[in-house]
Amino acid sequence: MAPPKPVLVIATRNSGKTAEIRDLLHGFPMEIRDLCDFGPIPEVVEDGLTFDENAYKKSSFTARVLGYPALADDSGLTVAALNGSPGVFSARYGGESLSDADRCQKLLAEMKGCRDRQAAFECVLSLAVPSGPALTYEGRCEGLLTEAPAGANGFGYDPIFFYPEAGKTFAQLTREEKNRFSHRGKALQELREEFEKVIIWIRRHMPPNDPWNRRND
Repeated sequence: MAPPKPVLVIATRNSGKTAEIRDLLHGFPMEIRDLCDFGPIPEVVEDGLTFDENAYKKSSFTARVLGYPALADDSGLTVAALNGSPGVFSARYGGESLSDADRCQKLLAEMKGCRDRQAAFECVLSLAVPSGPALTYEGRCEGLLTEAPAGANGFGYDPIFFYPEAGKTFAQLTREEKNRFSHRGKALQELREEFEKVIIWIRRHMPPNDPWNRRND
């Protein structure tokens, strides 16, 4: 029977985020799970004032509760004409009951007639171990808000975020294309480029008998 692989938990129940991260960390000797692979655990109150604070709250809480290294991201859309809103409230913009499509429509309604369409997606990744320490990575992608949704891929505000370099909205890009350009893709690419060092860091902070410390995994 093969020994268990080391586990990295993605601290989300968003299947789109999990799929993007699995793609970008493909090839490393570990098993990637997310919160859907576990029973109910308390929800983290995302009351931080910055993406950094919220990302660390999610990663450290998940790592402590489940006993595995955990990777969390906090990301959102910042709109210049709205003084950076919705920002850290992007996922809850307009209330918890709204769908992604509802939030897009609400934002477009607020921007109706506004000529300044500058916007940016921002992302902070936090990778924490159960004992508390964490590593942080950041990514940013600048673009423009459209006048109407376009495209059926992605999630969140992707249908109304136009990326000039690609000439498309994020929702018109394939997952592979989006991963090259996106805020999360940039942060994850930075993480991927030094993941061999990250593995060493994780091993130093995990118990000696943990699967992360089996050098032949």
